[in-house]
Amino acid sequence: MAEMLVKSKVKEFVKSVDPEMRVSPEFYDALEAEVKALVEKAVKRAQTEGRKTLYARHV
Repeated sequence: MAEMLVKSKVKEFVKSVDPEMRVSPEFYDALEAEVKALVEKAVKRAQTEGRKTLYARHV
């Protein structure tokens, strides 16, 4: 499966929160897994409602 995150954007956001913070490669892997799990749950919620479009309420 393709990567869902743009690592440079994640790093940029982290730096905006704390300019001295660094990001390890393992963090990206863990974050990617969390995002995928969140999307899967949202899809299941939408399917339960009979929807074919994801909305904010599905998160």
